[in-house]
Amino acid sequence: MSPDLLPSDPAVAVSIVVPVRNEADNVAPLIAEIVAALDGRWAYEIIYVNDGSTDATPERLIEIMKQRGNLRQIRHEISTGQSAAVRSGVRAARGSIVATLDGDGQNNPAFLPDLISAIERGGERVGLAAGQRVGRKDTGFKKIQSRIANGVRNAILRDGTRDTGCGLKAFRRDVFLAMPYFDGLHRFLPALMRREGYGIAYVDVTDRPRHSGVSNYGFFDRLWIGIMDLAGVWWLIRRKKPTPIATEVTP
Repeated sequence: MSPDLLPSDPAVAVSIVVPVRNEADNVAPLIAEIVAALDGRWAYEIIYVNDGSTDATPERLIEIMKQRGNLRQIRHEISTGQSAAVRSGVRAARGSIVATLDGDGQNNPAFLPDLISAIERGGERVGLAAGQRVGRKDTGFKKIQSRIANGVRNAILRDGTRDTGCGLKAFRRDVFLAMPYFDGLHRFLPALMRREGYGIAYVDVTDRPRHSGVSNYGFFDRLWIGIMDLAGVWWLIRRKKPTPIATEVTP
């Protein structure tokens, strides 16, 4: 059976997916923060997707896995990018609700309960709870790039989202896996959720400096990287047809 079709495990309500590449020094502190935020609130699992790391990331994860039965590691032989890592984690997830955050420590796990609760309160109406960063810790140049990119994206897609680059998100697993997959998908979740007829809940989150190391994934706020993706998502939205109500007729 395809991992996309695997039924949710009723013993796991929430899956936390963390894509990482070469984040050995950030693994233990971030996992400790996730545990502090979620223990006693939900039955959950933590899925680290090791996207072709060449440092000690896999060994650090294995050490902690021996102590925590709800920590899992999915390994990519070579790095295939953040979108692919997120999708691998979602496909492996056993919870019906999936929450994501970046593995560098800039996303504070203390906001995970707010995102998960927003999905639960929204029921079938809400497909995505999206973190919106305030007090970003990027350089002035990156902030300017981000403002321009978000402005252009919102003008074209009209997704009503001021910050699609935040890694803190929560969504329903089945809805995510029903979407057309492409590299860069994670950057356009609000627009694609609206395309499918779902509402978006927004949660303000605070940004913070990474604990250690340097950035390993590109940022969407470099607009020229996302131009083709932007055009593709615009095309998908324009080509969307109403989903028919299908019922089976029996004699």
